[in-house]
Amino acid sequence: MTERTVGLMVVAIMCVLILSRGMALAAPPLPPVPADYADKHMPDGWWTDPKVLAEGEKVYMGQVHPKVNCSNCHGKDGQPKKKGARDLRDPSLVNRFSDSFWFWRVKEGVPKTKMPAWKQYLNDEQMWAAIAFEHSFSHKGQAADHAHDEIQK
Repeated sequence: MTERTVGLMVVAIMCVLILSRGMALAAPPLPPVPADYADKHMPDGWWTDPKVLAEGEKVYMGQVHPKVNCSNCHGKDGQPKKKGARDLRDPSLVNRFSDSFWFWRVKEGVPKTKMPAWKQYLNDEQMWAAIAFEHSFSHKGQAADHAHDEIQK
């Protein structure tokens, strides 16, 4: 082999390694929302309703049920306190998921993670309120509708 051929092979191998690392870091495809949850949506007006957000804050901070305290893992402002918890301040993460997806994961939990199912402790309205409150973290603490082009259904 010539020196030029060896050089080209090294460059090719480096490109493959760099590209494969990038693919490993790319967000994996989302699992589809189960049919039982696909038609579940935030009630009209709840994303920005001050009363709903106040109730959601109580749920999130652990003031509604002694076994439910989202802030223990996700932090009081959405900044994770525990390894593996989602950063709820990150708009690219929060806006990636539909409201149906969020509801499904809050209600049923996330397999192979520490995120438990909350369906045995909270009713649907309490879960929606907590989701609305959590959503404000990705909007610098401001209430906002969850209508984003990047949401995957």
